[in-house]
Amino acid sequence: MSYDSTNVFARILRKEIPAELLHEDEHCVAFRDVSPQAPHHLLVIPRRPISRLADAKPEDREVLGHLLLTAAELARSQGFADDGYRLVINNGEGGGQTVFHLHVHVLGGREFAWPPG
Repeated sequence: MSYDSTNVFARILRKEIPAELLHEDEHCVAFRDVSPQAPHHLLVIPRRPISRLADAKPEDREVLGHLLLTAAELARSQGFADDGYRLVINNGEGGGQTVFHLHVHVLGGREFAWPPG
């Protein structure tokens, strides 16, 4: 799948759409989801244009690990890590992905069932 530079996350990265950034570094940014599915719903996105996890390349290994470490740090800094949280990466339309820029959902503040609904 080719990367669409007009997607909402690419536009946030270019500061064409405002977002309250909770974290920003050379590899990624994080912000609150505009349509939260839990009391805490954050998104961590890479600066590098990767459409979906299946499109990641070996050279993306460092960025992928950084996304997960950043998600964990955000859960701590936002005060919901100790209660538990869920990380979700949807991959492709069949996996529930709607924005084709790789992103990690960080969800917390409520109970989660398994398997997910």
